[in-house]
Amino acid sequence: MNGSHATAAPFADSPALSARTGFLEDIGTVMVRELRPLLRDPFSLIFSLLQPLILLGFFGPLLGGVAGDGAAVGGSTLQWFVPGVLVMIGVFGTASVGWSLLTEMQTGSHERMLVSPLRRSSLIIGRALKEMAPIVVQALIIIALVIPFGFRLHVAGALTGLAILGLLGVGIGALSYTLAILSKSRDWIFWGVTQTLTFPVLILSGLLLPLDAAPGWMRAAARVNPMYYVVTAERALFAGRFPLLEVTVGAGAAFASALLGLLLGARVMRRESA
Repeated sequence: MNGSHATAAPFADSPALSARTGFLEDIGTVMVRELRPLLRDPFSLIFSLLQPLILLGFFGPLLGGVAGDGAAVGGSTLQWFVPGVLVMIGVFGTASVGWSLLTEMQTGSHERMLVSPLRRSSLIIGRALKEMAPIVVQALIIIALVIPFGFRLHVAGALTGLAILGLLGVGIGALSYTLAILSKSRDWIFWGVTQTLTFPVLILSGLLLPLDAAPGWMRAAARVNPMYYVVTAERALFAGRFPLLEVTVGAGAAFASALLGLLLGARVMRRESA
């Protein structure tokens, strides 16, 4: 979106603005705006599933003798591997979403949002909440595709797992948008940070391979990685089990990431327009 921009003083959350629009209405407006490109081109969601499907088709069979706890948690390697792939979809899909905001800032279209009668915090919260939709849709497609190959669906566990994945996507998406704002003048920083952090975090989550035989330092590092607890909870839930401690810690890690991302994002967005 290009064109001239009206000059307006930066606005903040205030009673005058509250009289014009409600906070939830502002968030909904931003969510709808962000979802429109996805609704116009839904095939982009399907195309982005290519990498996870390749992993399931070519990497999954190699885990038969490695993921020894696959039988313990559900009877097949797929029961162990699919939840990890779903977490990977959520992480990779949301870690890079800040690029769209970075592009808007560089082209000037983001400035038009800043002069609109919307609360600053809603701009980041609405964007982040929108990330739940593609994650859930992609996860449902993956689940539907693996059921004919022996994956057993436990509806209650799957629904709980998808809710945790949605929270995780909100948190990572908000952090991605925050990083985009902070690196708007040096876009290479955005990709440098995301690529540097994403892979170690995923490896130390036990997402692709079990960490039982990993060196002691790697197992210790995994214990301080929130993603490790999310993956552990997802595997239990998709196997139809509800271990209270594992599920609570995993959900807590996802919720903490969402809360941290939204708080940081809202603060940076307000400072950006001050």
